[in-house]
Amino acid sequence: MTTIGTPPAGATTPSRGRARTRALDTERSILSGMDRQVPHVRVAVTIAGVLILLGLVVTCAGPLFWLFKAATSTSTETLSDPFGLWPSGVHWENLTEAWTTIRFGTYLRNTLIICAGTWFFGVLVAMTGGYGIAILKPAYARVVSAAVLATLFIPGVISLVALYLTVIDLPVLNVNLLNTFWGVWLPAAASAFNVLLVSRFLQSIPPTLFDAARIDGAGAVRIFWSLVLPLSRPILGVVSLLTIIGAYKDFLWPLLVLPDPDLQPISVALPRIESSTDLGVFMAALLISVVIPVVLFLAFQRQFLRAAGSAGAIKE
Repeated sequence: MTTIGTPPAGATTPSRGRARTRALDTERSILSGMDRQVPHVRVAVTIAGVLILLGLVVTCAGPLFWLFKAATSTSTETLSDPFGLWPSGVHWENLTEAWTTIRFGTYLRNTLIICAGTWFFGVLVAMTGGYGIAILKPAYARVVSAAVLATLFIPGVISLVALYLTVIDLPVLNVNLLNTFWGVWLPAAASAFNVLLVSRFLQSIPPTLFDAARIDGAGAVRIFWSLVLPLSRPILGVVSLLTIIGAYKDFLWPLLVLPDPDLQPISVALPRIESSTDLGVFMAALLISVVIPVVLFLAFQRQFLRAAGSAGAIKE
């Protein structure tokens, strides 16, 4: 005999059923929790995980280790025994010779100037463009957004000649930007992807914040400076990372715009001097050029990853 309101034996209450469903959802995988308790299955999963981890380490860190080995070995050792581990010892002098002989410091300075200018103008264009499309929303905002999106489907090689002719004779100003950093900064700053990325992020901000600011008498510039920029720190980190990496590794456009060797960045200068430089010294220069962005990313990885993870996470 059962009491009124008490489910019969064997019956499942709704709350208990939901709890069991959630438990089953958490266990949905290739192997369930019961399978992992079997000894041979647990051993096999552990071995597979270790092998995958070792494979990733070899794939990712292996080329860097070999580059370090070649950069600290003589040219003869690298050519005769590419995988030999320092038969005659570690030659640290290759690094100092790469810095002084091939003027690596000059090329690094040019690279930093290009990255800094591209970052500044790229962030400026992305933030103001995204702000205009997503927040100000003029009557032609949809047309501009569609036009910006359409440029993503145009391969860069197609517009290369037109862009080069524009840089040679800048319209209205009639200025030649060859052998100037402006010729690299301005075209790289006009990134349609960054503008759309920022506009999508700004659209996720609750519009009531901007309505309240307008009621308080804030204008478009004040809203942008005091409200949009502080809230856009996550997307600013993402755009900054993409812009700096793109500027650091760009090769074709700086090669065309900066024919003067004294103004060329690392990405252009190193391939140019490869044939006239000792192999060990050249590998040392490559190692320095690779280590710099890796160290910078490791130093600021928390900020970059936190910015990428929190982009679009603003809620009302």
